[in-house]
Amino acid sequence: MKWRVNMNRREILGVVFDMDGLMFDSERIVQYSWNIAGERMGYGPLGDHIYHTLGLNRKTREEYFKNKYGRNFPFERFQELYRSVFQEYVRANGLPTKKGLHELLDFLRKEQIPMAVATSSSQEHAVGNLEKEEIREYFQTVITGNMVSRAKPDPEIYLKACQGLKLPPSKVLALEDSYNGLRSAHQAGMITVMVPDLLRDSACVDDILDGKMESLLEVRNWIASMR
Repeated sequence: MKWRVNMNRREILGVVFDMDGLMFDSERIVQYSWNIAGERMGYGPLGDHIYHTLGLNRKTREEYFKNKYGRNFPFERFQELYRSVFQEYVRANGLPTKKGLHELLDFLRKEQIPMAVATSSSQEHAVGNLEKEEIREYFQTVITGNMVSRAKPDPEIYLKACQGLKLPPSKVLALEDSYNGLRSAHQAGMITVMVPDLLRDSACVDDILDGKMESLLEVRNWIASMR
């Protein structure tokens, strides 16, 4: 998708990042972990369900699985198992960052453009990942799934992130890889850019996108071209 005609006239005063699948190449590891956990529990591979739950918080994800497999689905056990598999994988292989992450962060800090994180993940998981990658200090605020009452696609999490930056949503760029996240940011009134991960086809959200880019490095170059 091409940038809209009015895009170059929109001023970007802040940037809010999603985390999983946007900053870290973690969604594929989660998908792998869900497959392993599902097989161990006797449900078979469950990884494909990630395509229907990206951007959801723990509560809404649990509801999804119980609607799919019945109210007795042992979600707590599932969560415990897949997190164990995930952590084992990361200990052995590391948690890779997405292309251009550090270049974009360094550029935004140099340009004095404030940054925030808006992720459906828990605070422990989110802050832990940011600290391990040594990038926590780049962000003025980190809003996590347990800090809001309504999950993406509700705009609450992005509105809180903009409040943390003390900026109007219309002047803040939201970087997302999931449909639910993009809908959340759009409803908050933000500039929305999709950087695809597991979800590649943007047809169902093209009408709310201000742009679509293949990597965070491309985002950096685009913002630089406007300054």
